Amino acid sequence: MIAVDSSTLIAFIQGDRGSDVQLLDQSIVTNELALPAIVLTEVLSDPQLPESHSTLIRVLPTLDIGDGYWARAAETRAKLLARRLRARLADTLIAQSCIDNDVALITRDADFRHFAKYCGLRLA
Repeated sequence: MIAVDSSTLIAFIQGDRGSDVQLLDQSIVTNELALPAIVLTEVLSDPQLPESHSTLIRVLPTLDIGDGYWARAAETRAKLLARRLRARLADTLIAQSCIDNDVALITRDADFRHFAKYCGLRLA
């Protein structure tokens, strides 16, 4: 199983190219993709999202959110903020979902490198 961030999923929807988009496409074809719940929410919040893309996104599985998730996310975010590193709330929730489910994240957002270096996030 592998997860995807909003940045790559939006690039895919817009027809952009890149190694991250290729990996996402491959993960869809091989049925290995799961979405962090926040990614589902972010992407479906776009009022301009074509219905065909909305349908695709809605059928993808989402990663489980287990007991203690919110507290672990707070601890993860605090760890980065203590180092004076950028830790946006949505990014933190995405990273924590991947960490908890032990799945790598496909992303083009460089802010996730801090979660990988200090918090155990695996990047694809």
